[in-house]
Amino acid sequence: MDDRALAHCQWPPLGEPYASALRAAVSFVLGETTPLGIIATGTIIRGHAHPASDIDLWVVHAAPHRRRVQRFFCDVPTEIFINPPHTVRSYFASEQRGGRRVTAHMVATGFVMLDRDPVIETLRAESREWLAQPELLSADDVQRARYVAATLLEDGADVTDVDSTVAALILARAVTQMLEFWLRVHGHPVPRTKALVSEISALEPSLGDLAIQFARAASPEERLALAYRIGDRTIEVRGFFEWDSGPEPV
Repeated sequence: MDDRALAHCQWPPLGEPYASALRAAVSFVLGETTPLGIIATGTIIRGHAHPASDIDLWVVHAAPHRRRVQRFFCDVPTEIFINPPHTVRSYFASEQRGGRRVTAHMVATGFVMLDRDPVIETLRAESREWLAQPELLSADDVQRARYVAATLLEDGADVTDVDSTVAALILARAVTQMLEFWLRVHGHPVPRTKALVSEISALEPSLGDLAIQFARAASPEERLALAYRIGDRTIEVRGFFEWDSGPEPV
């Protein structure tokens, strides 16, 4: 382990067991690679820990490989993402295309624990630029996203009277897709699934209320009716609709 690097780390103010867990995780990282920088993120780092919280560590190194590690340190779940700079940049671009700017958000808002190379601040500046960009969906992107959500909605409706358990699972996926679609077409990034309803509620309270009612539906019929209402507000269809993708090279 690089003791000099550990001595140069900055530590966010955390209570136990999180402070010890973070120190153990960083010690592990320093024993596995030579970081250019380490950024700690997540609800624990932001001081909003709850029972399901974990520590997220973004590690930037110069080696030509990426690695993901999930381990417990002092009984605290920790996710470690080890990447060279060009891979982090590829995540910025690919997640922007998919409407989920998770990496950019983590890098931009995280706590810089170790900074040994100018590329760390460069990546953070780039992450902020990515977050500031609106998502530009093409007409084809919109139709494809509508198709995915509408197909799930139709499938859930088809089996509601036959197998309400399977219908509930399918409709939950449909509603998730529809809410994500609404965010994207209104120029908002898609948050992590656990924050989806709260994000929708903050932006469009009545739509958020429909999502909450759907999750609490007392019967298969009520669940389907609410899914339809959410579809009316988001993808504006309740199932099959006419669409032509046009010729695509294969």
